[in-house]
Amino acid sequence: MRKLSLLALSLILLLSGCAPNFQKQENVVQTKEEAEEKAIIPKYNISDNYYRTILPFEPGEARGLIVGNINTRYDINEFETGLMRIAQHQFDPKTYLFREGQELKRNTVRLWLNRKFTQAQLTEEGLKEEENIGLNPLLEDGSDFQQGNNNSPIYLAHILEHNYLIKGENDTVKLGGVVIGLALNSVHYYRTAVGEPYFERKIEFAEMEREGKKIAEEVLKRLRAMKNLKDVPITIALFEQQSRSSVVPGTFFTYTNVDKGSSTINSWEPVAEKYFLFPSTEAQEEHRDDVTAFLNFKQDVEEYFPNFNGVIGRAFYIGDQFTDLDITIPIQFYGKSEAIGFTQYVTGLVLEHFPNYISISVSVTSVDGPEALIVRKANEAEPFVHIY
Repeated sequence: MRKLSLLALSLILLLSGCAPNFQKQENVVQTKEEAEEKAIIPKYNISDNYYRTILPFEPGEARGLIVGNINTRYDINEFETGLMRIAQHQFDPKTYLFREGQELKRNTVRLWLNRKFTQAQLTEEGLKEEENIGLNPLLEDGSDFQQGNNNSPIYLAHILEHNYLIKGENDTVKLGGVVIGLALNSVHYYRTAVGEPYFERKIEFAEMEREGKKIAEEVLKRLRAMKNLKDVPITIALFEQQSRSSVVPGTFFTYTNVDKGSSTINSWEPVAEKYFLFPSTEAQEEHRDDVTAFLNFKQDVEEYFPNFNGVIGRAFYIGDQFTDLDITIPIQFYGKSEAIGFTQYVTGLVLEHFPNYISISVSVTSVDGPEALIVRKANEAEPFVHIY
């Protein structure tokens, strides 16, 4: 019994020595905004590409609205993570801390996403005159509904705010900058009544960009009128969201940095990021060699299961540089040994077909859920493999 106790104690000591010391990885600071309150900065950061977030977590004031306003889960994820990449041009992750947006209240965002209303429409909507602050164009009373929507589509789908805090003196943090993402529609969906089929109005890129920049100018003026945002740097980025049927996300295509105190947008910076579906005609035309490598990989997967042809990939490019590839393989297994053997085979194919400067993620799924995950980070020789 004593030997067992000593063994258990040794294991506890060993695990204690190996486990992260979270107490040592946190730093207590004070936040000074409306009132002082304690906050914690975790010292550990999983990547230089991610911001540390202060604790306790403060949910965004408009939290949850994004789910109903953005077309697909792919766009939701990219809208949020892509906005953080935009932020890094202005706010260094080594210096700044992240906090979800606290300045744009939930009702404010909802009102800004409305159309402009006529007086009759205001009454019908049950809104007051001061709530007629929609950033989308007016739909004229009495006009043909379909023609009106074609002439005046809804451009602005969602507004996302991120706050970036910076450490000051005496263990304080303060708001160091704000980044605003404006999600713009590439397709305007509308219908005459609930339960009726949707009509679609395609919005050309030049039109979307023009209207998005107009909206950004008005958003900047409104932000500067807010007490806490009068004198902080503001970045505004424009995001093109894809159609509801898209299996690849949209991307940010331009952004502007506005100096603290300024209410003027002087210039816009292009963002050269894009997702491609592998295989697809568009990808074949623009990145033939990369698609060929993917098709060779796909062919080898299909040789393992001859009647299977469900491999798809989502490729991410920054400029012409191929940086990330997410592959999904939905398949039906009839035993765990099949899943293990198949995963080992696919892992070998990843190493064989794709250069190591690309980050690769392969998700193997079945009707029962996820079966395996293969991850090979850029410039790493060995992948991480997990079988569920």
